[in-house]
Amino acid sequence: MTTNKIKNILTLIHKELTRNKNTIAVAESCTGGALSRLFTKYPGSSRYFVLGIVAYSEQSKEKLLKIPRKTITGHGAVSKIVAELMAKNIRKIAKTDFSLSTTGIAGPDGAIKNTPVGTVFIAARSGNKLICRKFRFSGTRTKVITKTCAKALEILAELICAYSSP
Repeated sequence: MTTNKIKNILTLIHKELTRNKNTIAVAESCTGGALSRLFTKYPGSSRYFVLGIVAYSEQSKEKLLKIPRKTITGHGAVSKIVAELMAKNIRKIAKTDFSLSTTGIAGPDGAIKNTPVGTVFIAARSGNKLICRKFRFSGTRTKVITKTCAKALEILAELICAYSSP
């Protein structure tokens, strides 16, 4: 995704969140704050961006985001259930309308059995609507992070549009 496409999606998200007076919180792992940076780089984002937490370690996911230890050890920190719980719990903690989460392995090392480098889960939540998708991105660490951010924004835009529709 090009910088222009990311900017266009951010513009759409900015307009919709501002127009509807909605708020968002972000729980990041593999993106290391890059998503929060994209939101806060946008003038006027303080109207809707409430909180961004980088929960990089398993311990921080457990302590800050209230992900049960047994869930992390049973499914792995890079899993669908963890991404979903990150989105659910950050929304609850920050009391926002929307939430977004990322967890994955950006590389170049860190691959574990059945979870190669580039594996990423992205979740977006609002009310009872949840989108969670698994991706396998290729490229350098920087490219994996950039691709994850771009896809996360696309998923959020999709959810915002679904939320706005009857």
